[in-house]
Amino acid sequence: MERWKLATALALSLGLLAAGSAGAQQFNSDSYLSKPHGMATIILTYGERNSMIMNTFSLIPRWEFTAAAYVYDDDRNPSTDDGYSTSLYAKYMFYENKAKTGGFAVKAGTGLDPGYLDEENRLKDGFRSFWANAPATVPLFDNKVSWDLMPGASVSTDFGPDDTNAWLFTYTTRLAWYPTAPTWSLVGEVVGAEGKGASPAEFRVGFRWEPNQHAVFALTYDEEFKGGDGAGWEFGMMLFTPPFFQIGPRK
Repeated sequence: MERWKLATALALSLGLLAAGSAGAQQFNSDSYLSKPHGMATIILTYGERNSMIMNTFSLIPRWEFTAAAYVYDDDRNPSTDDGYSTSLYAKYMFYENKAKTGGFAVKAGTGLDPGYLDEENRLKDGFRSFWANAPATVPLFDNKVSWDLMPGASVSTDFGPDDTNAWLFTYTTRLAWYPTAPTWSLVGEVVGAEGKGASPAEFRVGFRWEPNQHAVFALTYDEEFKGGDGAGWEFGMMLFTPPFFQIGPRK
């Protein structure tokens, strides 16, 4: 898979969906929310270091099932790529408050987001790393601020020259501030991991626009706290379809 192919897919998707729904989401953090039964979510991201395509299906009430592919470009040359990896996981929302502005969920799967791994291990983690985490969302200041936290852990098999098991503690936290309206926000995020093969902690800041219930756009900048090899600039979109594909009757 070459990087230009993913860029072409993103451009085509923007063109096809300009008259309807379009959106964005390149943050490592996740909220507690599982989308309504039958809804599909499509996420496309293009960036200086990472590009991604992700599909999520809400096949069962309170459950989401996701498949994602990541393309890396560590040398920042848009005509080449430095490999790719995949991720498969499931999410279950077990609590939501009455206002539907906060709650808790659990996730588990294989393959890690590139923000957690160093360069050597990013391209080898698919179906070798297994993980779980617990997204939580806390609304603050009359819903002007939304705070997401997502602690977790992972294990990578056949790690290093001795083919040992390597454990990581993973963490992300994200704050979204809606200063004037719920349609746009300023977002800040911290992501990192502790353990063998972990990348240095990174921060991400950006602007997120939510014009309607079917679309989110985001433009972000990511850098390592120590400086150097952050993800740089990324643009993405996140699309939410009407409910159309589910297991069992829709509730």
